[in-house]
Amino acid sequence: MPMMLGMRVRAFLAVAAALGILAAGVRSTPGSALAIGPAEPHATTRRAPVPGTDCAVFPADNVWNLDVSRLPLHRKSAVWKRAMDAGSTFLHPDFGPPSYGMPFDVVGANHDRVRIDFWYGDESDAGPYPFGLDTHVEGGSDRHALMIDRDACVLYELYAADWNGGAPTAGSGAIFQLSGSDANDLRPAGWTSADAAGLPIFPGLVRWDEVRDGRIAHALRFTASCTTRRYVWPARHQAGQDDPTCPPMGARFRLKRGFDVSGFSRDARVILDAMKHYGMIVADNGSDWYFQGEVNDHWTNDLLDELKSIPAGAFVAVNAARCRVRPDSAAFAYGPGCPGQ
Repeated sequence: MPMMLGMRVRAFLAVAAALGILAAGVRSTPGSALAIGPAEPHATTRRAPVPGTDCAVFPADNVWNLDVSRLPLHRKSAVWKRAMDAGSTFLHPDFGPPSYGMPFDVVGANHDRVRIDFWYGDESDAGPYPFGLDTHVEGGSDRHALMIDRDACVLYELYAADWNGGAPTAGSGAIFQLSGSDANDLRPAGWTSADAAGLPIFPGLVRWDEVRDGRIAHALRFTASCTTRRYVWPARHQAGQDDPTCPPMGARFRLKRGFDVSGFSRDARVILDAMKHYGMIVADNGSDWYFQGEVNDHWTNDLLDELKSIPAGAFVAVNAARCRVRPDSAAFAYGPGCPGQ
């Protein structure tokens, strides 16, 4: 009887797969074998929500939450690393005391909304945006503004934001659903965002609440001085140069699995563990191996000094192409070509 039941189950699965009728949690991926997903191999809990809200930061099967610790090396890993001076450069945290980093604001549905006059209006979401005099804007030339509506769980991001006396302007702007049926939608192909790669910024930041709680369960964003004129999933935009040795926007790197983190502080190990499991995504042009975090008073120079001691040569590029479910989606699925931990 058990043998007969097993034969019937296998027969049903074969027919279902052929017809595209797949059980929950199992999906077919174009161009690949049957993939099983989504899953969370690194831990049983999901990444932390936006502080001060119940908003998840994208679904569990979003590419930012992909565990890349067992993905195959990209064939151009060594070439890209040479272009990024990995042999003589160290990791650099682009945040720290007293108020250095990327600020963000959590607002309610009742916050005033304004229209923005964009430089790149043809690649920006029209809005309106919950931007105002009370919005914290990143220092320096990029002047990013990140706002999360805690009631609707929507992320708003601006590049080169300026209140401009009540007639707000920005270089570009993008709006992202953090949860729901549209949360895995990528921007239109070729569109920028508040980031050169056409990706959201907030999901890739190092946040203090996650370090404090002992787990960062997502990729980080980082910059490279040389990027080529192409982009790879999940990026949607390029802003590079005609040099094929440079990494494309969207390239993903991870800290080598064998890199010894035992001598580091507990907080540093939390960040380095995230780099081993979730890696870092090339998201913008900038100084090589600079990765970003939020503005927070809890960052210490001791922590930053530890992170600055990590050689860039300890990273490798990985190939996440077979994790992709659809070209226009940020969703991933683990499977034969996309192994989890």
